[in-house]
Amino acid sequence: MSGSSYEFDVLIIGTGVAGLSCAATLAEKGLRIGLVTREKDPKITNTFWAQGGIIYTKNDETLVSDIQKASAYTSSDETAQMLSDREGQIIDDLLIAKAQTQFERDEEGKLKYTNEAAHSHSRILFKGDFTGREIQVSLLNYLNNQTRFPNVSILAGHTAIDLLTPVHHGKKIEQRYEENKVIGAYVFNQERGKVVKVMAKKTVLATGGIGALYLHHSNAEGARGDGHAMAKRAGATLINMEFIQFHPTTFFDKSSHRRFLISEAMRGEGGVLLNSKGEAFMGKYHPDRELAPRDVVARSIDEEMIETKHECVYLDITHKDPKWIQERFPTIYHHCLEKGVDITEQKIPVVPAAHYTCGGVKTDLQGKTDLKNLYAVGEVACNGLHGANRLASTSLAEGLTWGVISAENILEEIGECEQYSSNFINDWIESTVPADLALIHQDWLTLKQTMWNYVGLTRTSTRLKRAQAMFRELYDEIQRFYKDARLHDELIGLRNAVEVASSVLGASRRNKNSIGCFYRKD
Repeated sequence: MSGSSYEFDVLIIGTGVAGLSCAATLAEKGLRIGLVTREKDPKITNTFWAQGGIIYTKNDETLVSDIQKASAYTSSDETAQMLSDREGQIIDDLLIAKAQTQFERDEEGKLKYTNEAAHSHSRILFKGDFTGREIQVSLLNYLNNQTRFPNVSILAGHTAIDLLTPVHHGKKIEQRYEENKVIGAYVFNQERGKVVKVMAKKTVLATGGIGALYLHHSNAEGARGDGHAMAKRAGATLINMEFIQFHPTTFFDKSSHRRFLISEAMRGEGGVLLNSKGEAFMGKYHPDRELAPRDVVARSIDEEMIETKHECVYLDITHKDPKWIQERFPTIYHHCLEKGVDITEQKIPVVPAAHYTCGGVKTDLQGKTDLKNLYAVGEVACNGLHGANRLASTSLAEGLTWGVISAENILEEIGECEQYSSNFINDWIESTVPADLALIHQDWLTLKQTMWNYVGLTRTSTRLKRAQAMFRELYDEIQRFYKDARLHDELIGLRNAVEVASSVLGASRRNKNSIGCFYRKD
């Protein structure tokens, strides 16, 4: 390990449940693991913000059919079956036994379950309304024990720029003839303002989704498509990028782009959606009412807002016991109270927001991409589990399960891999022109507004054509800006965001059929 380069057996980009479960499985076998996150605090991830819960299944013959039904029968049976077969035991072994994740239990110490939309029965483990935070912190605590895992290094405040391949970044022309394979990444040290080469035998993308590309979203701001863009530039395949799931209920608040999630579990526990006239409206859109698939609920809310000419609808849980509400949904209760809404007595103003990316970097059932030595796990990946629409509470389950499955495959193969020398890879060429943060901020705003207005919950040919014209100009401007300006995390993210936004747009234009969470009004 030097000032200009690092060497690991496995480089994992991202510190959510997918990255951490992968790291833990590999670290237990003594491999040298490098975890990279752009955040100063590695617990700030989409996993941390997840509220509802995680599927827990053993010998459950209905899970595969529930996943298929929620996906509008477009998901992979084989992938869903693997989740059903493996996930429960992984929770037992890694989360409960090793990381000591504290899920809710009854007086006898038995695990408690809740229900969410499109599930045929209650099979979801939870911790209050902060399940993701509990999983995130427990896994980080498990990995951060240097006595147990001296072989794990967490590079916080480091932004991955590009995946390294000899074909693209080799010093010699002869390296262009090598097999296209990933050998690490260029990584930007935000504090020092320097780029380092991180070399690895295997690289795992666990960078999350792309929700932050939208003006209103429920994600961490880092969910801007970094992994998708890096994989695409290196030569990997992106699929199903038009399938962006919008969460039906986020707190209506004009103070930020990131909207606070009002968990689907609240509807699972009996919350009722009302329009501005106080009318329960879901019955006219779907027989399952509040527990209809998310895409149906989100579009129904949108229709009600248009019909009533009101800027939000309302979620009402006030018929429940106030003490029970405070104990079951403490995070939501306190957040809403800070915003002037007592949910034990008042209805919660809610609107849809971009929430989950069903598509991503194409992988097989072991998490392997079509680039040698590159894996993708969690929301950045697309292995067919979600198809056109994700079943509630499968996101944490998917990240956990394929974090472990990919690690198992890496352990089988890594003995045959050799470390590529950083001496054969070009150093990063630094620019000297300071980045104009005002311009970056304006470009980000333009991109977010374009995605929200034209590539959002409802899409039309006219809207998509308008977005294409705007992105063509924005893409060219940002590429020139990026080439000349000194690196900054926001600039790296903007370059990635416009590339991934263009992928979503292209996929949306090609798909003429409304299905799942993809809706073409025309």
